[in-house]
Amino acid sequence: MEDRKIRIAITHGDTNGIGYEMIFKTFAEPEMLELCTPIIYGSPKVAAYHRNVLDLQANFTIINNAEEACERRLNLLTVFEDDMKVDIGRPTEESGEAAVKALEKAIDDCQNGHVDAIVGAPVCDSNFKVGKTMYGEQTYFLEKKLGGNAKALRMIVGKKMRMAFVTTEMPLKDVAETITQELVEEKAAALHETLLRDFRITNPRIAVLAMNPASANGNDENMEETTILKPAIEKLEKEGRQVFGPYVAEEFFGEAQYTAFDGILAMYKDQGVIPYRTIEQENGLKMSAAMPVVMTMPDMGPEFRKAGKNEVDEQTMRYAIYSAIDIARNRATYDEAKKDPLKKLYHEKRDESEKVRFNIPKKQVREE
Repeated sequence: MEDRKIRIAITHGDTNGIGYEMIFKTFAEPEMLELCTPIIYGSPKVAAYHRNVLDLQANFTIINNAEEACERRLNLLTVFEDDMKVDIGRPTEESGEAAVKALEKAIDDCQNGHVDAIVGAPVCDSNFKVGKTMYGEQTYFLEKKLGGNAKALRMIVGKKMRMAFVTTEMPLKDVAETITQELVEEKAAALHETLLRDFRITNPRIAVLAMNPASANGNDENMEETTILKPAIEKLEKEGRQVFGPYVAEEFFGEAQYTAFDGILAMYKDQGVIPYRTIEQENGLKMSAAMPVVMTMPDMGPEFRKAGKNEVDEQTMRYAIYSAIDIARNRATYDEAKKDPLKKLYHEKRDESEKVRFNIPKKQVREE
């Protein structure tokens, strides 16, 4: 990262939403400018329009490229010069396309080393598109932009838990046929690497949630817990990872078993998102993990009903920025240590008592 502060690219999100309000409020505190060099990827005209509507005292320095960014200032990199209509509170084709353009430029700059991480302001999933090309979510666009076999691990992260998903945006009826032992192993391994590399957790403990509720779990040898999840967990354990489960979600969250783990792997979105938001309640973030580009996002939508009214709490944006800074630093430190040609002079001792501790309260199968 050279001899400079970490540069964070902050995309403006849907230009008719709350992105600019969250950004301006976040950097109204001078302390934030001491932590990083922020660069808004957006439009000076749109930014000024939001500033006037919100009646906020927000100053920004317009730059032509990321390398011109000034420390201790809020920088704004012009992504597009064209005039565009701002219709605050309503998603339009223009506002969705503006969000895509900003993220595309930020990804390019991150790949080229001009910025160290990306924080994406909220977008409207149904409007995040260019012409007829629908992207739906920022993580999906990131995968498409990077190309090749890039597959992100979708995560939500709060103060009490870090949650990853085997499947995300698909009908519930398709989940069972999509989940395979290989896919579970792939996602669990990616979560393990993310906890090591991005969060600097040594020997992380991962809980795998069961596919079925306790009443359907039983001892049926044909259920996914027996045919897919247990074999996957056993293989991951043999490879040296601390992976436990499968845990019935109701008991896992209801009995606060999640407090014993560094990461949780849910089988599908609602299985993890609903208890996560019930427990965390605020200041969470979304993360596109296991990618060469560091990217976090506030765990909220564009809140069109609140847009332009100066009613939005910016704490989740601040948390996303804090996390992006930490992850960028952690990843750089981890990767640098990996490059050290000297042999490791010690070996981590695996405490097998951990296996006993976490196997006792599993309750993954309720026998009648």
